[in-house]
Amino acid sequence: MGASRKLQGEIDRVLKKVQEGVDVFDSIWNKVYDTENANQKEKFEADLKKEIKKLQRYRDQIKTWIQSSDIKDKKVSASYEQALMDARKLIEREMERFKVCEKETKTKAFSKEGLGQQPKTDPKEKAKSETRDWLNNVVGDLESQIDNFEAEVEGLSVKKGKTRPPRLTHLETSIARHKAHILKLELILRLLDNDELSPEQVNDVKDFLEDYVERNQDDFDEFGDVDELYISLPLEKVEALEDLVSLGPSSLAKVAT
Repeated sequence: MGASRKLQGEIDRVLKKVQEGVDVFDSIWNKVYDTENANQKEKFEADLKKEIKKLQRYRDQIKTWIQSSDIKDKKVSASYEQALMDARKLIEREMERFKVCEKETKTKAFSKEGLGQQPKTDPKEKAKSETRDWLNNVVGDLESQIDNFEAEVEGLSVKKGKTRPPRLTHLETSIARHKAHILKLELILRLLDNDELSPEQVNDVKDFLEDYVERNQDDFDEFGDVDELYISLPLEKVEALEDLVSLGPSSLAKVAT
């Protein structure tokens, strides 16, 4: 019974993540088709790709559950099987929509090239686009690890009067640390898009961040200081943006105007 409750908890968590991911995907989809700015459209398309990758990871987990004996043998409530099927269809619908967007982008580029109208690629914009994609991929990797940590946390119960398992503290610290990195990366991405940071400046921390993504659990104590990885960047810009975020959306709106 305990195992069934644990599985149901994990399924509930993923189903919630799927719905949240679909909502984000739909919001970005609208932005892609609403903007007339080519640079903004490229940015939104990159964001769309990042979100569909996250949804595809959830789809893989859902497919595994649907095919498992726990679901087939009704060890959890029968309603979960239908909920998983519905979530899978929802993700696959978004995957088809993403294919349409991707095809339209490639078709437009091909048409311009065929007409001899394809503009020369601006090296600066190309570098910015590549750095943006890399930042989004790092954020996606960290979010995926957080999902795994949170799933493990749900399976660690602390009985009243008992000492908290060291593993639980370790996981909670890992989640908080990852979220701190994601916040900084999203702010860096915003500064990159606004030309406040150059791709070259951001790339200075590339090796350090990839090392963190790879080894943050194996060498846990080595990565205790989040700010240390970004020491080569003009941190005053990142910190100024962090302060604005902490004040709320209205402050950011004033800066944007």
